[in-house]
Amino acid sequence: MRQPAHASEGQRPSIVLGLGCERGAAAAEVIALAGAALRAAGCSADALALVASLDTRAEEPAILAAACHFSVPLRTYDAATLEAETPRLANPSEVVFRHTGCHGVAEASALAAVGPQGRLVVAKLKSDHATAAIAESFQAVAAGCSPIESGASVGSQVRREA
Repeated sequence: MRQPAHASEGQRPSIVLGLGCERGAAAAEVIALAGAALRAAGCSADALALVASLDTRAEEPAILAAACHFSVPLRTYDAATLEAETPRLANPSEVVFRHTGCHGVAEASALAAVGPQGRLVVAKLKSDHATAAIAESFQAVAAGCSPIESGASVGSQVRREA
């Protein structure tokens, strides 16, 4: 990965995996796609800070399984927050917009999590029933609750950590 100019010497980026999936997608499919995205980014799973997705997927078993598989928190965002990321998306989709109210889930949620100083390093990868993307930031990516997280995301995180 090429490091942005604002990275300090030896500083490792915070890596966020953005995931989207159809309802009922197989956990194995989502986890395999997530692994492919990490490989495409040249990252190991231990570099992952969190998984991010659309708030309507906060209770989706495959998304929860991926967060558990990588032992990282799940942070979700509402459609309006993800829609605000549209200018930064590599692959905006009208089809996704009609279904979710935002032009992308995987890319947009990864970008929302890394903030305005972050960047997309792996554009949307697709499998039959899921999407994945990777974003990075050289700013800290907080794994805890933030004002733009959904309540469902916080509840999911608490259940996994309990």
